[in-house]
Amino acid sequence: MSTDIATVATATRSIRNPILAGFHPDPSILRVGDDYYLATSTFEWYPGVLVHHSRDLVNWRSLGGIITDRRLLDLRGCGDSNGVWAPDLTYHDGQFHLVYSDVASFASGYWDPQNFLVTAEDITGPWSDPVKLHGRGFDASLFHDDDGTTWLLGMSADWRPGRDRFGGIEIQQYDSAARRLVGSPRILFTGSPVGVTEGPHLYRHDGWYWLITAEGGTSWEHQVTVARSRELFGPYEVDPDGPLLTSFGRPELRLQKAGHGSLVRTQNGEWYLAHLVGRPYSPLGNCVLGRETAIQRVEWPSDGWPRVAGGVPADDVVAPDLPAHPWPAEPETDHFDSPELGRCWSTLRRPATPDWVDLHTRPSYLRVHGGQSPVGRQAPSLVGRRVGAMGCSLETVVEFAPADHRQLAGITAYYNTLNWHHLYLTRADDGRTVLELLSSDNGRRTAYPDLTVDVGGVTRVGLRAVFDGPAVRFDYDLGAGWQGLPVELDATILSDEHAALIIDGEPAAWGFTGAFLGLWVQDLGGDGVHADFDLATYREQ
Repeated sequence: MSTDIATVATATRSIRNPILAGFHPDPSILRVGDDYYLATSTFEWYPGVLVHHSRDLVNWRSLGGIITDRRLLDLRGCGDSNGVWAPDLTYHDGQFHLVYSDVASFASGYWDPQNFLVTAEDITGPWSDPVKLHGRGFDASLFHDDDGTTWLLGMSADWRPGRDRFGGIEIQQYDSAARRLVGSPRILFTGSPVGVTEGPHLYRHDGWYWLITAEGGTSWEHQVTVARSRELFGPYEVDPDGPLLTSFGRPELRLQKAGHGSLVRTQNGEWYLAHLVGRPYSPLGNCVLGRETAIQRVEWPSDGWPRVAGGVPADDVVAPDLPAHPWPAEPETDHFDSPELGRCWSTLRRPATPDWVDLHTRPSYLRVHGGQSPVGRQAPSLVGRRVGAMGCSLETVVEFAPADHRQLAGITAYYNTLNWHHLYLTRADDGRTVLELLSSDNGRRTAYPDLTVDVGGVTRVGLRAVFDGPAVRFDYDLGAGWQGLPVELDATILSDEHAALIIDGEPAAWGFTGAFLGLWVQDLGGDGVHADFDLATYREQ
C-alpha cells in the first residue's frame, strides 16, 4: 500500500485507519460538491500543506502541496518541527481559503508564530499572494457564518511567566473584500479543565454554533473536545459527557494520540471526523511513523451532542453511502522521467528549484546538487518521502564521483537534523571512493569504520535502506547483487518521542514530523558537486 494512497476493498464498504499513513498530522477536512479534500501539516518540509482528494472517504490520492515556493513561505533557517503548523481549508464564495501558521520557536513560550491566508478558485491553484494575518497564536482557522461574515479563530498564546501558555481560543472578524482583519479580537473559549486548548474549528448546525478543539497536548493525552453555544460569542458549554474522541487511558488500542479533529458532512447527511493518530511500535512506545490521519463516523441526533462509537478511534469504520471511487495505484518505482518531482517526494527547508534539483540536464535521472551538512538549516539537499509502514524500503542507483571527504551522496533514514542514519559514497584520504555509514542520535554521531566498503571503480552503485519494525538496515550493490551491511540500527530514534527534549520544564526541541527515507547529497566545501540518481523504488511489506 502506498504511503499517500490508502485503498480499501470497496466491497466491504469500510474505511481502514489510518487513511493517510505516515507523517500526515492535523487534518482539516472539506467537502465541495462531490469532492473531499484533506489538508495536513508539513512543518519544515516543502511542499507545504499537503492535500489529498477523495470521492468516497475510503480511497485517497495525493494532489501534492499548496506551498510550493518561497513567495508563499520561506523556510530557510526553520528549526526542527517548526514551520507550517495545522492548516485550515475552507470554501466560500467560489474560492478555496487556506490558513496556515508559520511557527518559529519553542523557547520559553515564545512561539513567534505568524498566520497567513491564501485563496484560489481551484484546489490545484494558482494560489494568491499570502495575506499576513496576526501572530498572537497558532492553529488558525476560518469560519464563514450564514450571514456572510467571516471569522478567524486561533489559539491565543500567553508568553508571560506563571500564565497558561494556552490562553484560550480567540476570534476576530476578517473582511474578505479588504483582505484584512477588522475589529478587536476577543476570547471565545478558555477550554475544559483538560487544558492545552488549540486547533479550533467552528461549525453551524441545528441552531447551534459548535466549537471543536484539540486538548491535552498532542501525545497520549490528546483528545477532541466539543463545546456549543446559541450565540457566536458564547458562552460555550462543554459536552458534559467528556471528549468526542480520545485514546487516553487505553494503551491496548492500536491507534493512539487521537485528537485534533475536524468535521465533514456528506451529500447524504452523514457526519465524519478526520483526526490525527499515532501507531506506537510498543504500548505507549515510539511512533516512528509520526502522526497520521484517520476518520471516524459521527452520529449526531437532532438537538443532541455528536458521538463517536465508544469515544475511541476504531481501526475499521463504516463507509458513507457513496459510490466507490478507487484511484490508480502509485507506481513503486520513480524513473525520474517527469519534468518535476513526483508528488510522493518532499524537500527539506527549500523548494525543489532547478538550481539544485535537476530533472532536465540528464533525462531519466534526478541530479541533486550538494548542499549543507546535516545540521545546516538554510540549504540542505535532501529529497525524501514519508515512511508509511513499519516494514518498508527505498532503493536507488547512484552515480557520484567525490573529490574529497567533504563530498557525500547516498541514502538516508531521516527524522531531523539530530536523528538520522546515512549510507553514503565519499572519498577516502588515500584517494579511493568508499561507502561509509554514519548515524546521529540526538546529535551524538557514531561512525562504523569497520563496515567501510571499497567501491573499487564502480560507477553505478545500488543503495537500499530498509525499515524492519524497530530496526533499520542498509544494503549495497556493486554489480554482483545485493550485500547487507552487518549491523542493525535503531529505527525508534527516528520518532516524535525520541526527538522531544525538555530542559528545566521548557521544550528545547519537539518532534512532530515522523520518519523519512531519502536521497541526500552534501557538498561541505561548496565545490559545486552533484550526484545522479537513476531511479528510486519504494516498497511496503
